[in-house]
Amino acid sequence: MRDAMSVLIRPVVSEKTYALMDKGTYVFVVDPRSTKVDVRNAVERTFNVKVTNVNTLNRKGKSTRNRRTGVVGMRPGTKRAIVTLRAGDTINLFEN
Repeated sequence: MRDAMSVLIRPVVSEKTYALMDKGTYVFVVDPRSTKVDVRNAVERTFNVKVTNVNTLNRKGKSTRNRRTGVVGMRPGTKRAIVTLRAGDTINLFEN
């Protein structure tokens, strides 16, 4: 078993993910080597909730260009996990 903090990197914060949070679905940036089972176990152990579904996707990094020198580079690619929780379970991501 992998450590939960090495699997979950950070939650994704956007307007679209806020709308999904109302439906019990949360989006996390995860380690690219992690599997769906690793993500499920990490979320269940970290937040004490029951996960019903995990979908993962690999996002390719965007290309960047320096305006002054014209040097072309790339942003890093990320792996995201869309986690659906059991009805009634919630995760408080923005606690103080």
